[in-house]
Amino acid sequence: MRAILIESEGAAPRLVEDAEESLLDGAVALDVQCSSLNYKDAMALAGRGIVRTYPLIPGIDLVGTVTDSADAAFSPGDQVVLTGDGIGELRHGGLATRARVRPDALVHLPASLTAQRAAAIGTAGFTAMLAVLRLEDAGLTPADGDVLVTGASGGAGAISIALLAGRGHRVIASTGRAEENGDFLRSLGAAELLDRRELSEEVGRPLQHQRFAAAVDGVGGTTLANTLAQTVHGGTVAAFGLAQSPDLPATVMPFILRGVTLAGITSVICPRPLRERAWAALAQELDPALLDSLTTTIGLAEALPLAEQILAGRVRGRTVVEVGR
Repeated sequence: MRAILIESEGAAPRLVEDAEESLLDGAVALDVQCSSLNYKDAMALAGRGIVRTYPLIPGIDLVGTVTDSADAAFSPGDQVVLTGDGIGELRHGGLATRARVRPDALVHLPASLTAQRAAAIGTAGFTAMLAVLRLEDAGLTPADGDVLVTGASGGAGAISIALLAGRGHRVIASTGRAEENGDFLRSLGAAELLDRRELSEEVGRPLQHQRFAAAVDGVGGTTLANTLAQTVHGGTVAAFGLAQSPDLPATVMPFILRGVTLAGITSVICPRPLRERAWAALAQELDPALLDSLTTTIGLAEALPLAEQILAGRVRGRTVVEVGR
C-alpha cells in the first residue's frame, strides 16, 4: 500500500511506498483511484491542528472500487465516493492506494461521473451543493436578487458560483484577485466581481444597506459579519468556512430585526439520503467541461509540497490526486 502517512504529532508527513495495510479498519475495503486536496487536507499536511489521532493517512475525500464488504449495501466492483465522515482527521483517509471505511457515509458513484471528476467535486463541491440546497430549501429563487459567494476562487466557492448560476441566480463573486481570476470567475457564471476588501477589512454597522438576497460564505470573520449586515430581510447566509477567522464580530441585529438566517453547513456528518440527493444533483448539473477547467491533476508525491500554496491562497479551483502515480 502506497500512502502519505503522518506518524506522530509534530512529525512531517511522508510518502511511504510499503505502508502496512493492517493500519486500516472498516467494514468496506477499497482500491482507491483518486483523492483530492482541500483546505483541510493542506492544514493536516502542514500540521495545523486538523489531525486528531496518530498515525494517520490524511485525505478527506476518496473515490474507489469496493474489493470486499461486510455491509450488504455494497459489493465488490461497486464504484463509490466518500467525503467527510472523519476520514483524514479521525480515521485513515484517501491519500493512499487502499482504504477501509465505514459504510455510513459511502455513496454509490453516479453513473455519469468518472472517478477523476467525482474527486474534483469532492468535499468542496459536495459542500457547495449542500449550501445551494439549503438556500433554495429556505425559499430562495432567482427572482429574489443577487447571491453573494465569498472565497470565490477556492474550490467550494468556484463550484458554488457554477451551481447557482446554472440554477438561474445572479451571482456576485467576492475575490481578492480580480485581475488574475476575473475571467475565470466570469466563465463560471459570476455576473459581478466584488473586491473582498469591501467586506473583510473592518466591521461596518450592525445593519447596512440591504444588498444580497442570500450568500454562500467560505471565509468567516469580518467578511461574514458584513455579509450578514448586508443581507436582505428574510435572507439566508449559508456558511461553511473560516479561511479568514472562526470569530464572528457581529450582533444579533440582522437576525432579530431583519429575520436573516445564518445556516451552518457541515459536510462531515451528513445523513445518507441528503448525500445521495446532493451527489445526484451534482452529477446532473455540473458541466463536465467546466469541471475539467477547474481541475488540476497531480500524483501522490506532489501533494506534500502543495499544502502551503493552498493555505496561502495561491491554488485556484480543484486539485485531484491520482494516488497510483
